[in-house]
Amino acid sequence: MSAARITFVGHATVLLELAGLRLLTDPVLRPRLLGIIRRHGAQPGAEVAKAIDGVLISHMHHDHLDFPSLRMVGGKAPILVPSGGGRTFRRRGFDQAVELSPGDRTAIGAADVRATAAVHEGRRFKLGPRVDALGYVVAAAGLRVYFAGDTDLFDGMRRLGEDLDVALLPVAGWGAKVGTGHLDPRRAAKAAAMLRPRIAIPIHWGTLIRADQRHRAGELSNEPAQRFAAQLAEIAPDVEACVLEPGAALELSPSA
Repeated sequence: MSAARITFVGHATVLLELAGLRLLTDPVLRPRLLGIIRRHGAQPGAEVAKAIDGVLISHMHHDHLDFPSLRMVGGKAPILVPSGGGRTFRRRGFDQAVELSPGDRTAIGAADVRATAAVHEGRRFKLGPRVDALGYVVAAAGLRVYFAGDTDLFDGMRRLGEDLDVALLPVAGWGAKVGTGHLDPRRAAKAAAMLRPRIAIPIHWGTLIRADQRHRAGELSNEPAQRFAAQLAEIAPDVEACVLEPGAALELSPSA
């Protein structure tokens, strides 16, 4: 069996290689978004988008759902999307969109994927149709990985943490602050304390930045993940923090 590996591509984009599958979360692979948001650091290699077996979309915001990046992935792999969002995908030619609500499950090859609740306003536009956000728990090859997407703390997190090996938790954003419906480093550490995974990997940091804040790129890019690791050591010392720079990977083995 091929090695299990998690690669933090950047922001909320993570490549999960489990049970011989390649699953990609919230792919954002371009150097800029919306004209004002720029990628800080190296551009992802073309190999990231190759031979993808499935895509997990947490919600419809532009920094999580980027249709040009989805076209880079290509192919006919299923795209898992929040319930109510499928029409938006099909109108753009992505007929393989599979709508899920919290608690729904589907299989991608040997992987069992369960949609989970998230507390985040996830529709595409403020005046558009309501589409709730999701998280996902992926189980394959004896491993269980939780991808939070974007969310605030909620009590149901305690029920997600049954034998989790890895939790991918957002800790920042693309601006100087995050608002309601998000986790900051301390709140992400509290989420890890509720979830109790073996390993917590901070995501949603170090990648995207407003063009007018590029002079603060070092501060805004590097600080959140380190603050999360320090908070985690205080709040949930039995959970291992694994800070991956964008592009770095962690190899995994099943828990004993």
